[in-house]
Amino acid sequence: MKFSSLHDLYIEQLKDLHSAETQLTKALPIMAKAANTPELQSAFTAHLKETKEQLVRLNQIAEKLGKSLKGHTCAAMKALIAEGSAWMEEDAAPELMDAGLVAAAQRVEHFEMAGYEEEAAEERLTTLAKSINVEAKVWHLSSQTPPAVCRYHRDATPAASIK
Repeated sequence: MKFSSLHDLYIEQLKDLHSAETQLTKALPIMAKAANTPELQSAFTAHLKETKEQLVRLNQIAEKLGKSLKGHTCAAMKALIAEGSAWMEEDAAPELMDAGLVAAAQRVEHFEMAGYEEEAAEERLTTLAKSINVEAKVWHLSSQTPPAVCRYHRDATPAASIK
């Protein structure tokens, strides 16, 4: 995809979140089945319900924008799910299996939090879009290099000076 505007970036981020949530709807029932305690099974089932609600919200946003969020694969979620799947194939005592499932679920949850910052998708992504737009306009109106570029440039160490 060619990115020519912040709107394009916004849509790509929505697609990534949509893909991540879609992948989770397939993985969570498998994790629930692999869990050994009713409490952990219930936690995975509750997470599945939340995930489906997030998908509804993302689809509502896409509908408002007149865009499709399909056709993209979130590589990060795919990798996180693959790690969890590999753990479920291990030969581990029930308590250890559950501990590994919890660890895998925590990694997934942290990835989701990075995308949503624990707010509803529409509110978080709308705020992000507005913030990016404002920062881009401010940068465009000035003749200076964007602050992030300056920071990375200033902190960069030339390869020749590394011993």
